[in-house]
Amino acid sequence: TLYIRLPSKAAAENAPDWLAMPCPFALGTHGKLPNSVTIGRQGVAALQELSGTIGTAQRVVLLLAASDVSLLQVKIPPLSAARLKAALPNLVEDQLLGDPADCVVVAGGTSDGLRTVAVVQRAWLDKLAKTMNTFGARRLTALPASVCLPFPSDQPGQTVQPGCVTAAINEWNTHVDITLRLTEQNGVGLAISHEQNESAAHETIRALGVIVPEAPIALYVPHSLVQTYQDAANQACPEHSRRVGELNGRVSVFADNWSRWIAGAHSVTLDLMAGMGTGTGPALDWRPWRWPLALGCAILVINAAALNIEWWRMKSEAATLRATMVQVYKSAYPNETVIIDPVAQMQQKIAAAKHNSGMAAPDDFTALTAAFGEAWSKIMPSANLTAPNPIVALEYREHSLFVRLRQTGDSLKQQLSAELAKRGLSLTHAATQAALESGSEKSGTATWQIRSAK
Repeated sequence: TLYIRLPSKAAAENAPDWLAMPCPFALGTHGKLPNSVTIGRQGVAALQELSGTIGTAQRVVLLLAASDVSLLQVKIPPLSAARLKAALPNLVEDQLLGDPADCVVVAGGTSDGLRTVAVVQRAWLDKLAKTMNTFGARRLTALPASVCLPFPSDQPGQTVQPGCVTAAINEWNTHVDITLRLTEQNGVGLAISHEQNESAAHETIRALGVIVPEAPIALYVPHSLVQTYQDAANQACPEHSRRVGELNGRVSVFADNWSRWIAGAHSVTLDLMAGMGTGTGPALDWRPWRWPLALGCAILVINAAALNIEWWRMKSEAATLRATMVQVYKSAYPNETVIIDPVAQMQQKIAAAKHNSGMAAPDDFTALTAAFGEAWSKIMPSANLTAPNPIVALEYREHSLFVRLRQTGDSLKQQLSAELAKRGLSLTHAATQAALESGSEKSGTATWQIRSAK
């Protein structure tokens, strides 16, 4: 997970190129235990320099400046998630200076009957989301820095007074972003600017004294600025001290570290990107599948090419075979000019030649009747029929012999079918619509169709 503390919108707008502004970042790996994280890399770099890390990180967490996010305490009746999302802009409209349609409103947890609602400018959040998506961010989360800043804990060397307010600063050239955590559900932020010849530390300490006039303050600053801010707190101006209380002794300065921010962000569920309607859940990482998908596409292309080559080969072979058959047909019948199906036309010519020479065709009436008579004569002795001859009538049409006979059972049909098969004929039951229309199918009779097996 890549954590990035972003500059405030005011600092970004005053910078020539806000993408070149240095941003504190940390790349951490979460363990199985709660709040267990291993920081593998941390430092300060511009977003342009972090584009590669953003594209490879499984998750990117943006810590928005506290001055860009307003945390409101609103009393909200029990509503479903969909109705709450639709009603939030109207519920916080009275507490906003601008149009709620220009803001992203997200509801957080409930405390003492009040629900924490975070409000951020939609244009700024949309700009951040598009920038991160351009860098290839897979899963994007935006959290208010004010609720990610934890309260001071009992750590060695960090003795704090009861009721202490937590504060942190981030410097951007002539701008300083101040983040304060007042309560568990409330936090504020302030973006201040200072002159080049004036110390940013003194301006920050004075601003803290105005915002928090009485409570002790635990101020977390970068490690290199600890002594500078401690000296500024000890050298508070008397005129400001009379107005906001004695600063000397109220401000304790500690070195900031990413472990505290990551631990605080890990427990925050107030994701501002959810209000943008963009998918911030786990997304399928296609990068490990690039080579398998490329290999699969290559296999599909090779198979498609092979199928097309085989089709062209078979088509060419079929064309050559047809040309050969047409040539053979033309050589045998040179006077024929119309050749549609050379095989069928050749069969017709051969059948006509046999018929003209006195040879019977396999489906002629005489050939079918003769074959049926031979088969019938062969099976009759084994049939042992005591009844009269079962054959009622014979009929020839459509190159088939229809035999109508009395019902004799399946045994006779099976024997006759076997004998006819030896002679190249087939026997089927002819209870067809044509037989019914011709009247050959009557009560108590059956009709068999005998035809050439070819």
